[in-house]
Amino acid sequence: MSRARVARRIAAAAAYGGGGIGLLGGVAAVLLLTEVSHAKRVVGGSEDPPPRADGRYGFDFSASDGRPPLRLAFLGDSTAAGQGVHRPSQTPGALLASGLAAVAERPVDLRNVAQPGAQSDDLERQVTLVLEDPAARPDVCVIMIGANDVTHRMPPAQSVRLLSEAVRRLRERGCEVVVGTCPDLGTIEPVYQPLRWIARRLSRQLAAAQTIGVVEQGGRTVSLGDLLGPEFAANPRELFGPDNYHPSAEGYATAAMAVLPTLCGALGLWPQEPEEARDVGILPV
Repeated sequence: MSRARVARRIAAAAAYGGGGIGLLGGVAAVLLLTEVSHAKRVVGGSEDPPPRADGRYGFDFSASDGRPPLRLAFLGDSTAAGQGVHRPSQTPGALLASGLAAVAERPVDLRNVAQPGAQSDDLERQVTLVLEDPAARPDVCVIMIGANDVTHRMPPAQSVRLLSEAVRRLRERGCEVVVGTCPDLGTIEPVYQPLRWIARRLSRQLAAAQTIGVVEQGGRTVSLGDLLGPEFAANPRELFGPDNYHPSAEGYATAAMAVLPTLCGALGLWPQEPEEARDVGILPV
C-alpha cells in the first residue's frame, strides 16, 4: 500500500469517524489538513509480502507423553501476518509459537491465515479456513485486527459485530481465542497533532468496544494500545520499521511478549489473574 493511500485513509477516518474536522473549528481544520499533507509524504505501508512462518516450532520438546503438538492459528491483518520484517522467525506468529512451545514444553504447529489489508469483514473467510479440517482444528487462535477498520472508516458497531461473530464461531468449535485489540494509531511518529490525537482517539475507542464484544463471546483480549502505545511512542525509531507504519522486528518481539502471558493463560499454562484484577482491567471500557 502506498504512503499516500495510508495517510489519506488515516486522514479520512479522522474527518468522518466522529471527532473530525467539523468539531475542530476553522483554524484547527487548516492545521489538520497541513498535517495530512505531511503524513502523505512520510507514512506508508510495506510493499513486500510478509514471510511465511507456518510450520512446527519447539522440535526440542519431544512428545514423550504421547500428546500431539499444540495447534496455534493466527488471523487478522498485516500486523498478524508479520508484514514489514524479512525473516519468518521475526513474525509475531513465529515468536508466539516459539514462546508457547517453551512454556508448554511441547511442540507447536503454527498456521497463519492473516491477510495484509484485511478488515474485520475478512474474518469470516479466515475463520472458515482454520476450521475447514476438523482433524487440524486449532487449540488456540490469536486475532489481531482493527487498524484497517479505522483507516477505512468501517462503523465501529459493524467492526465489533464481525469480530464477535468470529470469536463466537471459534469458541463453539472448542478453540480458545486471544484478541490483540486495535493498536494505537496515534503512536505513528510522522503523524503530528492534531491528526495524531484524532487517530489515537478513534483507535482507542474501537479497542475498548472490541474488548467488550470479545469477552462477551468467551474470548480474551490484550490491549495492545494500552500496553504498547507508550513504549512505541517513546521509541519509534526502534519499534517501527522503515515504512513508519508496521512494527520492526523489535516491535513485533515487544508485542509478542505482551500477548504471550494471555495466550498461555488461555491454555491453562500460566498463573491466572485474580478475578478482581480482571474486573479492574475492564472498568475503563
